[in-house]
Amino acid sequence: MALIKCPNPECDYQQETTGLATVCPKCRTDLRGAMEALGRSGGRTKDPVRNDSATPHEFIVRTKGLRKEYRMGDQIVAALRGVDLDVRRGEYLSIMGPSGSGKSTLFNMVGGLDKPTSGSCFIEEVDMAQLDAFELAWLRCRKLGYIFQSFNLITVMTALENVTLPMIFAGMSTDEMMERGKTLLELVGLGERLHHKPFECSGGQQQRIAVARALANSPAIILADEPTGNLDLQTGKEIIGLLKELNEESGVTVISATPDLKMIDVSDRVVHIRDGGIERIERREEIDLQVGEMGEH
Repeated sequence: MALIKCPNPECDYQQETTGLATVCPKCRTDLRGAMEALGRSGGRTKDPVRNDSATPHEFIVRTKGLRKEYRMGDQIVAALRGVDLDVRRGEYLSIMGPSGSGKSTLFNMVGGLDKPTSGSCFIEEVDMAQLDAFELAWLRCRKLGYIFQSFNLITVMTALENVTLPMIFAGMSTDEMMERGKTLLELVGLGERLHHKPFECSGGQQQRIAVARALANSPAIILADEPTGNLDLQTGKEIIGLLKELNEESGVTVISATPDLKMIDVSDRVVHIRDGGIERIERREEIDLQVGEMGEH
């Protein structure tokens, strides 16, 4: 939470808020300039990933009756069928399910990449469906960090340029961007690859760049969409270990949509999705996991 003050000198409105209001409710003055100033000055600490604007609520993500339907000709296909899910602050949550189960749709709802047909998705008690385009962009820029299976790096940019790109939209100065970008790349073990372009890096190194980029604006939540899908076994384990380390040391919430069983070992909870609904939710200690064991029979 942060204190937003109306810039109108004749108005005394101020409120503790997540910063998503765009117009003063008292005098109707545009608050977006005040929001941008807050974004440039707030939440910058020595910790490169900790989010200091976090609210004290236990749940950082809540979905209530979340439904998503797609029309295909004369048919309506239900991708989500009334999903209720609470994600605790600082939790490492894995969403698992077969192809077509709805896990990617749920992931996109939480990430603000799509809107539900009905129901609600709350991020830090803010209903994302009620936000306009500017507010939604502000929330995605400052609260969420994305990691994708295909890395989604800009090929003509260096590692440092890829990592600092989200900081431009957050209004950071050039000096601050360069310093922070270097710190993040060092954090993921790529301090000597600042000026290498993606095609000069291995798949694992590209995903590490993507992890650093996800941390650019000190997000409260990292959304990882099959982050190990294009990596070999050993490199995938390294990326999973890196995400878990960030989760434990900085308290950032990690939500991963994945079919990778290796994710189970680092997850606090595993949500199993089937046919657009939650089939079951398991805690790590409740799962009997044996991977890669072979023997003679």
